Amino acid sequence: MATMEDNWKHRSQEMRCKTCMYFVIKEVENDKPNHLGRCRRHAPTLSGWVAVFGTDWCGDHKLDENKI
Repeated sequence: MATMEDNWKHRSQEMRCKTCMYFVIKEVENDKPNHLGRCRRHAPTLSGWVAVFGTDWCGDHKLDENKI
């Protein structure tokens, strides 16, 4: 039986939060790189918007052509 390559193996590589239109990066006061942001895909809860890293991903990703 031949081994088939998994077509979905690296699918999430291009679907990271940093390229999503719902991702808003958290503002910082210094010049350090910031990879933390908020996902605004769904309404906020009592604790606010969901905190995510730019390297996270989910099934609701929608590519923002201004971020690539």
